[in-house]
Amino acid sequence: MSATILITGGAGFIGSHVVRLFVKEYPEAQIVNLDSLTYAGNLENLKDVEREDNYRFIKADICDAQKTLELFEEVRPSHVIHLAAESHVDRSITNPTTFVMTNVIGTTNLLNAAKHIWSDGKGVFHHVSTDEVYGSLGATGLFTESTPYDPRSPYSASKAASDHLVRAYANTFDMDVRITNCSNNYGPNQFPEKLIPLFINNIKHKKALPVYGDGLYTRDWLYVEDHAEAIRQVLFKGKSGETYNIGGHNEWKNINLIELLCDVMDDKLGRQQDESRQLITFIKDRPGHDRRYAIDASKIEREIGWKPSLTFQEGLVKTVEWYLAQEEWLDQVTSGNYMQYYTNQYAKA
Repeated sequence: MSATILITGGAGFIGSHVVRLFVKEYPEAQIVNLDSLTYAGNLENLKDVEREDNYRFIKADICDAQKTLELFEEVRPSHVIHLAAESHVDRSITNPTTFVMTNVIGTTNLLNAAKHIWSDGKGVFHHVSTDEVYGSLGATGLFTESTPYDPRSPYSASKAASDHLVRAYANTFDMDVRITNCSNNYGPNQFPEKLIPLFINNIKHKKALPVYGDGLYTRDWLYVEDHAEAIRQVLFKGKSGETYNIGGHNEWKNINLIELLCDVMDDKLGRQQDESRQLITFIKDRPGHDRRYAIDASKIEREIGWKPSLTFQEGLVKTVEWYLAQEEWLDQVTSGNYMQYYTNQYAKA
């Protein structure tokens, strides 16, 4: 396939898996990784592909409109997969402006640059978003592509705004776009501010496991490599202007997930049964905590043929094994500024 595919946020958690997949699957294409290398971006995630002939990394910030335009004029991508984003809800509560700048202004800059070079109408813009734009569910029901938006945190509001901008540019400027809204991801290379890698690291070091509120908040979980494959299929098989929900059919209450993780870790570390469960510590809930997310992924399954390949239990074991084998990587990313953030965020744990 002769194409130039620009992937924003390609040094991050999900982005690095997408970059790796495209580099390996499309040796005739040029895969350009655009990332500003914030705290959550790490080129170590891509050491296995960094020397491939069809891979190129560019350090740049999508919040810089002029640099973004110049980059598009130089690279002239035929496809854009937009993953660059501030994504941690807790951080959006303490510093919402950063989320508006990256997720709203940054997305606008990308759309303007794409519109500029795709004046002939040839080009595809795939915007990767979240299920959090839909708000919170009750005890039953699923988010569908027609669920009204009801963002309830600065993070989800910024992503909802970017989704609307992508649709507005498609309508106003006749751009070829796709949007995907995905459930919670987990797997290798995830920065350990998120629940699963955070707790793997804490269990390993016998530190408290801080659980918000009553621990009964429910999320749908998807293994990151399954998400990367879904993105690939939507880019090439999806219909212009369409939205596709991507979910893993793996709903778990936080406390049940944490107990399972404790059990897997105890088994892998040779500890006594239920030893790590003693580390569970309930702390004050965060503001605006949505009760339940759950995705109806029937559209992407029906129209494109994608389905997740792993159950949550299978993916969790793979994830634990990866983190336990990557002690140096984990120690590197949990030093310095991360420890200050952790102390401030979970001071009451």
